Amino acid sequence: MITLHLVTADQRTRELRCAPGQSLMKAAVDAGVDQIAADCGGTLTCATCHVYVDEAWAARLPAPVADETDMLDFAAAPVKPNSRLSCQIVLTPDLDGLVVHLPATQY
Repeated sequence: MITLHLVTADQRTRELRCAPGQSLMKAAVDAGVDQIAADCGGTLTCATCHVYVDEAWAARLPAPVADETDMLDFAAAPVKPNSRLSCQIVLTPDLDGLVVHLPATQY
C-alpha cells in the first residue's frame, strides 16, 4: 500500500492508503476527497483534478506531457511550477509518503 498526504487549502491533512498502479485522482475520488472534482474521469480533458505537488516530491515525478501542461491553462486555481493534474500521477511504491496540496477550488 502507498500512503498519500493530502493537505487542504485550510491546512488540514488527510491521509490515504492506496493500491499502487492507480492514479492519484482515482485514489482521491474513491476516498471521497471533495477537493478533487475529476469531471472528466481522468481522460485529460479538464483540469478539475489540479493539485500542487509538495516541492520535496516534485522532482520525483516524471515530467508532465504537453497535453497535461496545456490543460493546466484551464485550471481555476492559480497554476504554479509544482502544479499537476492528479489523473496523470500514477502511484508507485517510490511515491509512498507523497504530499500534495489541494487548491481551494477546482471551478
